[in-house]
Amino acid sequence: QVQLVESGGGLVQAGGSLRLSCAASGRVFRLNVMGWYRQAPGKQRELVASITSLAITNYLGSVEGRFTIFRDNAKNTVYLQMNSLKPEDTAVYYCNLREVGRPGADDYWGQGTQVTVSS
Repeated sequence: QVQLVESGGGLVQAGGSLRLSCAASGRVFRLNVMGWYRQAPGKQRELVASITSLAITNYLGSVEGRFTIFRDNAKNTVYLQMNSLKPEDTAVYYCNLREVGRPGADDYWGQGTQVTVSS
């Protein structure tokens, strides 16, 4: 079993920055994709950014150039550096870890952290 613990959310003014962290503990399979999703009120959850264990990244178009995802494999931790934040980035951000490359691969979620960007 894997546990994900997020931190770093909060309230920031438009144009400001925040860094989210997500630490995975437990039996973390070495081949995985870690990512950040977000869900705003009344909207579907969407993938913001993801990074594989080989550091291949993928971004939602609206955050590309403003957000950076990176990871520390030794610490099983993924980060999301968010710059030039906009009010439309306001959402609950969820960390996800998806195992790949083995039978019975699992999918894990963090509890979510609120990011609020004021205009």
